[in-house]
Formats: sequence, structure tokens, C-alpha cells
Amino acid sequence: MIQFLLNQELRSEHALDPNLTVLNYLREHVGKSGTKEGCASGDCGACTVVVGELHRNDQGVEQIRYRSLNSCLTFVSSLHGKQLISVEDLKHQGQLHSVQQAMVECHGSQCGFCTPGFVMSLFALQKNSDAPDSQKAHEALAGNLCRCTGYRPILAAAEQACCNKPQDQFDSREAQTIAQLKAIAPTQTGELNSGDKRCLVPLTVADLADLYDAYPQARLLAGGTDLALEVTQFHRTLPVMIYVGNIEEMKRIDAFDDRLEIGAATALSDCYAALHHEYPDFGDLLHRFASLQIRNQGTLGGNIGNASPIGDSPPLLIALGAQMVLCKGQTRRTLALEDYFIDYRVTARQDSEFIEKIIVPKGHALFRAYKVSKRLDDDISAVCAAFNLKLDNGVIRDARVAFGGMAATPKRAKHCETVLIGATWNAATVEKACAALAEDFTPLSDFRASKEYRLLSAQNLLRKYFIELQTPHIETRVTAYV
Repeated sequence: MIQFLLNQELRSEHALDPNLTVLNYLREHVGKSGTKEGCASGDCGACTVVVGELHRNDQGVEQIRYRSLNSCLTFVSSLHGKQLISVEDLKHQGQLHSVQQAMVECHGSQCGFCTPGFVMSLFALQKNSDAPDSQKAHEALAGNLCRCTGYRPILAAAEQACCNKPQDQFDSREAQTIAQLKAIAPTQTGELNSGDKRCLVPLTVADLADLYDAYPQARLLAGGTDLALEVTQFHRTLPVMIYVGNIEEMKRIDAFDDRLEIGAATALSDCYAALHHEYPDFGDLLHRFASLQIRNQGTLGGNIGNASPIGDSPPLLIALGAQMVLCKGQTRRTLALEDYFIDYRVTARQDSEFIEKIIVPKGHALFRAYKVSKRLDDDISAVCAAFNLKLDNGVIRDARVAFGGMAATPKRAKHCETVLIGATWNAATVEKACAALAEDFTPLSDFRASKEYRLLSAQNLLRKYFIELQTPHIETRVTAYV
């Protein structure tokens, strides 16, 4: 059985189909049809809901953290122990919520289909903001698409909603909701079981290892932003899943003098602060990773584990020399992240083995990363590049150069590195290294970019890296477009 709050109503579910998304649960099982399906792939934001869960802030105070999610990519099992809020829950005692009222007064809705999703993103923004902030508003709304308004009135509504925000029913009931969430906090493995399909929800790494040994055919579910597409886009059935999002050990970030250790189930939005502090380019790229709704769900381990050749984080982690800890039963092994990728969607992971954490070295001052895509926000890379050199009196002592989107896997440019190592760091060396990239990669053409464009972009990004290190005041981090 799993338990969660539907606004303030306790829901206990056991026999639901584990392939059921939160979107369809709301619309088909509880009659809340305000949440819309626009794309079923996490691109449009019409299905946005907000999930609240217990969280301790930096001062150690327990509070509710509200996050926007794409309900079309969220399986119901992931709600275990949390609170689900949909657009119907905002109106209170006959009065519109302040974010809804702001949308009305700023004329932020025309056809209205996308409006519930915008309202829920604005609600999460309001809960997580103390004052109007244009940058945060753009970030919060980047995953919501509207074909009518041109966004200006919606951004005006965001400013109004976050300015002198009044207390709402969620604020006044916070203590009550915290008590309810504590009362339903999971204490043992939960389960959804519809007879022919099941999803197990362990609470510890040891329990996960035992369950994965018992069900080696199971699909591991973290954020679900990739896995859920098999159900929503390809109409496949997932007979057995194991949800790892309630394993606190796998959601920790531990900082040491020489490294960061990031649990594989850590949401990308939770990775931002630590990675940005150590490597600003990594943090900047995370801001361009899909949308806030996706970053609130998607995990660092999932972005690695799905072995996509265009995943944004693997090239950066490879260039930094990151490692991963893989667990199988009671056995653990540490593997260089670059050795995890064997071929297109083929990895070195063994049966019943899972990624437990990622180890990111510190101290690489010359690390830079760049993403080329068709638009700034909410888009997939055509080319993603990461460069990491060690210089000694102008001579390159070590070089790690990695790319995504250039091959069947995220991959180091070994010929390019060979040209660089031992050479003087100057324009002539860079041109030789650019030529060597043609030996490292034979990229494909697809709807994102042609093979010629990809190779030229990769070469130009290396030139860009050289120019920025020579004249750091002109840096333009992670801002390339196709």
C-alpha cells in the first residue's frame, strides 16, 4: 500500500496499476480534470501539479517544500508519503487564490488550455519566492508553453503574485499538514499491485539491493522523466518497477575536501547549489537542462543511467574524471564514469546492479562547459562540450575533452587530447587539436543538426574555450544556440 495526501484528503492505494500517471489518476480516478494533457512528454507544462514534502531548511527547521512537476511523467507510486496539489485545490471558500487572481487581472489567459499549468507553476514560484524576481519567474515558467498570450501578461502575473503575497490556506494549515505528512511517513517498503503489474517502494539501499536481486527484470524508477515515456509515448507496459525516490541515502550530497559525493536519486534541482559552487559552468548548464519541472523530478543518476548520447551531464562528468559507485547485493565497485558507456544505450552495468552515487572531483579551475541547442530553455543538446586542462607555465600537462551528441555515447576526444598534452597552449596548438576532432568523431545528421554542423560546432567550442581562458572577462558561459 502507498499513502499520500490529495490536498488535505488522505488517500491509501494498493491495487492501482503502477503504470498509472498522476495526470490520469487525477482525471480518471478522482474527477479532477483541471490538469490537462498537452504532449504527454513533459514539454508543454499543461499537466503541471505541485507536490509538497517534508524538508529541513538550512536552519534545521522542518517545513513543507513545494515543487512543480509534470504529472504526465509522474507515476502514482512516487507520491508515497507526500502531498499532491492540483489546480482545483487553490480556490478557497469561494475566493480565487492570489496567483489565479493575478492571472485574471493581468489578462494572462486566452484560450485557457495551458492556464492551469501556468497557475500551478506560479503557485510553486510564489511558495519559493520572497519577492518578485524576473530571473526566477522566467525559470519557473520556462517549462510552460502558451500559444496565445506572448507571455508578457503571464510574467506580469508572476510579478504581481510574488509581490506582497498574502497568506493562503496552505500557510494557515502548514502545521496541520506537517503533522499529517509525519503520520504517513513511510516506515517500510510500500507497494502498488494490480495483479499482473507491481511497483515496490523501498526505503534503504539494502532493501533496494535485495529487491533488485529478487526482481532482476524490474525497471528502476527515479524521476521517471525518461522511463515514463515508454508508457505515455510508446504505449508499453512496465510489469515490475522499483521506485528509488524514497531512499534518503541516495538523495544526499556530501562535500569533502577533494570531492563531492552525490546520491544517484538526487534531483537535478538539488544538485545545482553544490555543483555551481564548485564549477559555475556546471551550474549554468543545469539551468538549461530541460525545464524546472523536469529538474525537480529528473535525477543525476537517471541522466547517466539511461545512457543517452545527448544527456547533458555525462560529458561534463567525464571531463572532470568523475566516478560512480555501483551496487549489487552487498557488493560495491567503483567505475570511472567514462567506462560506463559501451555503445548506444549499452552500459557496463551488470544484472541487478544499480548506480548508488556519483563522485565528482574538486579543484579543476580550468573546467568549462558549453551547450549548443535550438533554443535557450527546455531543449536537448545538438552538441554538448566539456573541457578540462591542467597548465604549467603555458604547457598543457593534462587534458580531458568530452562531448555529447557527437557519437553513440558520451565520449572523450582522445586524438584531440593527444595533440594537446605536452604542447604549448596557443592558437596553433588549438588549430591542430580542432583538426584532430575529425579523427575522434563522425557525427550523424538528424533533425537537430547536420553532421557537418556538429563537427564545426565542436571545433568552434574548443576555439571558444581557448579565447575565454586567454581573456576571461569576455566569457559567455553555456549560451550557444544552433
